Amino acid sequence: MIGKLQGIVDYIGDGFVILMVHDVGYKVYTPEYLTPKSTVSLWIETVVREDSIRLFGFSTIAGQNLFNQLTGVSGVGPKVALAIMGTIKTDTLMSAIATGDAKTIATAPGVGKKVAEKIILELKNKLGGTSFEINTSESEVSAMPDLLAALESLGYRRLDIIDIAQKLVKENPSADISKLVPMALKEISGNK
Repeated sequence: MIGKLQGIVDYIGDGFVILMVHDVGYKVYTPEYLTPKSTVSLWIETVVREDSIRLFGFSTIAGQNLFNQLTGVSGVGPKVALAIMGTIKTDTLMSAIATGDAKTIATAPGVGKKVAEKIILELKNKLGGTSFEINTSESEVSAMPDLLAALESLGYRRLDIIDIAQKLVKENPSADISKLVPMALKEISGNK
């Protein structure tokens, strides 16, 4: 079994790279953003099916563990897991699972509301283990959905605002929604 590959990115395709390792090109599916001709080291997860053997690569072992957790959810295969990991930052995904934010997870291609809810249901308690750490207080859990809903009602896309919302809720744990919305709007206008 291949555990890790280090080599040069020879080709970048749609969701995969050809990684040259000692004159052998491995096709590795990855959510990572890699550049051609760069030397990379990827943790490898091998998925064997009846009709194929595929290699999935991650820059960190935590990324590999998250991939394994996602593919352990019934209805989430490797393709959907990669779509989720390629669309949503790991911290954002972890927070969405912890807070029950199915809308954020459903922003990934191929993920509907039911699959997002299933991911939350099956992973909410599992991701608190040694591989992952979710640091969310009760105020963050309650304020986050309200802040996101308020900003979305103003026309902002969830993926564009979620990082700002998480940062503000974490930095201002006692602030209520009436204080968080103006702070978020100020932060958004400062980022443009």
